[in-house]
Amino acid sequence: MALALVAGCGEFPSPAADRPSSRALDASTTATTRIGSAVTPLVAAHPGLSGIHALPTGHSAFAARALLAAAAERSLDVQYYIWHDDVSGGLLVEALRLAAARGVRVRLLLDDNNTAGMDPLLAALDAHPNVELRLYNPFVQRQFRPLGYVTEFSRLNRRMHNKSFTADNQATIVGGRNVGDEYFAAGEEVGFADLDVLAVGPVVNEVSKSFDLYWSSASAYPAASVIAKSAGDGHAELARRAQALQKEPRAHSYLDSVAQSPIMRDLASGQLALDWARTTVHYDDPAKTLARRAELEQTLMLPRLAKTVGEARSGFDVVSPYFVPTRSGAEGFAELARRGVKVRVLTNSLAATDVSAVHAGYAKWRPTLLDADVQLFELQRSAGIGDKDQRLLLTGSSAASLHAKTFAVDGERIFIGSFNLDPRSAALNTELGFVIESPRLANALG
Repeated sequence: MALALVAGCGEFPSPAADRPSSRALDASTTATTRIGSAVTPLVAAHPGLSGIHALPTGHSAFAARALLAAAAERSLDVQYYIWHDDVSGGLLVEALRLAAARGVRVRLLLDDNNTAGMDPLLAALDAHPNVELRLYNPFVQRQFRPLGYVTEFSRLNRRMHNKSFTADNQATIVGGRNVGDEYFAAGEEVGFADLDVLAVGPVVNEVSKSFDLYWSSASAYPAASVIAKSAGDGHAELARRAQALQKEPRAHSYLDSVAQSPIMRDLASGQLALDWARTTVHYDDPAKTLARRAELEQTLMLPRLAKTVGEARSGFDVVSPYFVPTRSGAEGFAELARRGVKVRVLTNSLAATDVSAVHAGYAKWRPTLLDADVQLFELQRSAGIGDKDQRLLLTGSSAASLHAKTFAVDGERIFIGSFNLDPRSAALNTELGFVIESPRLANALG
């Protein structure tokens, strides 16, 4: 046991080691790129507003990311909590590699909590001269990670839950999806009902500012300082992996979704359905990852988010897969209902959730909420969600689990992002999302 603990206490690299500074490209310098040329006239016609296009299905969300990567000419800034080494994850790694091969600068920031077993793949990608990979809050012990929690639980228990995919600082995708087959609804197993949006306009630059803040933070480590370098030609190895992957039957649905998606063609022609709305970005300061309890209040996204959204007057619709209101939250929901606000909450049932302990944290407050006339809805594992002509939340899987994190206030504004209504999102993980002042989107959630 003592030897195992010693093995878990490897030397932690300096966060500044071999870390060149870089920033998002100024949008004015990318205005003539393919994406910039499509977006610039649209933004000019809607001053002060951002164009929002919902991505409610897994296939549309995958295709949008792949097509943005294919269209990028100058930069890709990509930030995720989970990136699985599966079919969709492998195809999107190939999209990044191809972009880098065209001369695009690729910056990839991954939380290290879910990269177990992926070091060779990540090293191969990082080996490309146009790719820079950083790992957020990394594990020093690479082989047996639970040891890290034994020795450094307080640090490793805080994770970067943000998700964004930004091309040429002209278009970005933000929402609840990680990268993996279950998030893009092409697998035969449980599929997550989730929600992203594609955004253009001034909000994109704000997402890029948040990316830069995390990229240069003390918790973001150059991959080469944490994992072993690629032993061979990483570029060639990734190309071989991609060729093999594209022959797999499960890859066909993803490749077909890219081939059939009109999203970039419609954007270029000005035909893409965009909801032009005042949109603000909200995110935690990455200092939250390192903060002591007494310092947390200065780094939290939740108070700023609540101030922007404002107090509900008539309706409050919540979708949260991991809904743990705690005593103060339950009392707050109950007070809204007593004041005549129609409060509706959709979360996972015990059968549908992928984290049963979280459901237990919700179930204890169910009687309090129901007694206050809060309307609770629980997604069943076999249920689909919504109708594609009316609703934002969809799933193509016969076995569904809710993963979208969104809420609408008074049918006027909506939050879409990575934030769950639970203590982990509030106090431990960092989060990112949009508040969109769009009655159309807010009412589509209901």
